[in-house]
Amino acid sequence: MGETILTMTGIEKQFPGVHALKNCQFELKSGEIHALVGENGAGKSTLMKILTGVHKKDGGKIVFMNEELSHLTPKEAQDKGISMIHQELNLMPHLTAAQNIFIGREPKYGGIFTNDKKLNRDAFELFSKLGLTLDPKTLVGNITVAGQQMVEIAKALSFQSKILIMDEPTAALSDKEIDDLFRIITALKTQGVGIIYISHRMDELMKITDRISVMRDGEYIKTVNTKDTSTDEIIQMMVGRPIYEPPKNESAAKGEAVLSVEKLCTDRLSDISFTLHRGEILGFAGLMGAGRTEVARAIFGADLMRSGSIKVHGKPVNIRSPKDAVACGIGYLSEDRKRYGLCLGMSVENNTVLASLASFSRVGFIKSGETVRITKEYIDRLKTKTPSHRQDVRNLSGGNQQKVIIAKWLIKDCDILIFDEPTRGIDIGAKSEIYKLLHDLAKSGKAIIMISSELPEILRMSDRVAVMCEGRITKILNGSDCNQETIMKYATNHNQKGEMTRE
Repeated sequence: MGETILTMTGIEKQFPGVHALKNCQFELKSGEIHALVGENGAGKSTLMKILTGVHKKDGGKIVFMNEELSHLTPKEAQDKGISMIHQELNLMPHLTAAQNIFIGREPKYGGIFTNDKKLNRDAFELFSKLGLTLDPKTLVGNITVAGQQMVEIAKALSFQSKILIMDEPTAALSDKEIDDLFRIITALKTQGVGIIYISHRMDELMKITDRISVMRDGEYIKTVNTKDTSTDEIIQMMVGRPIYEPPKNESAAKGEAVLSVEKLCTDRLSDISFTLHRGEILGFAGLMGAGRTEVARAIFGADLMRSGSIKVHGKPVNIRSPKDAVACGIGYLSEDRKRYGLCLGMSVENNTVLASLASFSRVGFIKSGETVRITKEYIDRLKTKTPSHRQDVRNLSGGNQQKVIIAKWLIKDCDILIFDEPTRGIDIGAKSEIYKLLHDLAKSGKAIIMISSELPEILRMSDRVAVMCEGRITKILNGSDCNQETIMKYATNHNQKGEMTRE
């Protein structure tokens, strides 16, 4: 690590009804990977948005490269060499990789026409610095999530960035892609770039970072050297209490068959068959692209079934749309909650009752008193952190947005709940709450499908595990009999035979 390039001291920020940051501080050195951690809602994003000019600070001091910064715009921050790669990537899918990198700064012929040859050559040079073989002329919409992340990094480097902020950079990546990302991050570190790394994955923090700064409830708690601390110490600083999650050591007693899927096929899936029982958590595991989300979307009517059949409570059903699925008592929490699960511009109340509006209406009018009452009831029941039921859901943390979606389906009283990556982008404390909630739902008789890329999570939560590879279920394992090695064995070989435990 080199000299200090950034100091933030006494940072204050208030929003209506919320004191978001209270006397916060942060320091970054050149060539350092410095983690910023805390529960959802701790203030990490707000602090970084102040640094990148999205929000104006209400108090405090920011010194960058020996220059005090006052109220920057996002463009001014980027021009000074402060770049942020958000969890939701900000790229235009209809443009090429090179066009995305240099948008608004394209090299010109005579100041008028875009010089495509130089544009692609400059992008190629950036990719070469990162050790990438990506074609600059490829449309971003045709690039993997990992590839898009590399385009974002290249874009940041094109601004000669001295600080690179990465928000949950590995949330949607496979293990191989994470290794590639870490290689590039390490290379940037050796070039003197200071990296602020935001992640909830403790194993990553211990592996890649030099220092860790912890925030809680809008306040700075402590900064520690990574090599001198432990995961347990970091977690306790984050949540203010020890977190213990006992592993699942017994499978639920099998209730009636609530959902039966037989030989389901889509454009991406082949011969999907399984049975889900009342009170059971059935985990779906597999590598990225194996087809887990596609199974959920097909059952929920979001993707077209080419063939096969579905039974709910033993009766054949014809699900052609999400509306049909909801009518059959199926609720779906998508992995992309902001795109498919929430109306971000609407309030917590409106999102909570959205799937059940018919039950709150009379002769065309909504019974607002009832919607307020039920929303407050589920805010209390799920311990959702929000200033009010009227708060826009876009202003909640990821974990609390997740709880709003869960409340929506609980109010609808769905017997079958599909959770796709329910803890993605959620801090360790909120994860523990979600785990407890899923267990409680199963105990109450709900039948749950849980899709997760985190094998420890699958093993901890599941009564049985359906393993997928290349659009097929290769094995269904009893939760008490499987481990990570067994799951990976069936997740990497679509030709695996063996008798599937479907019942």
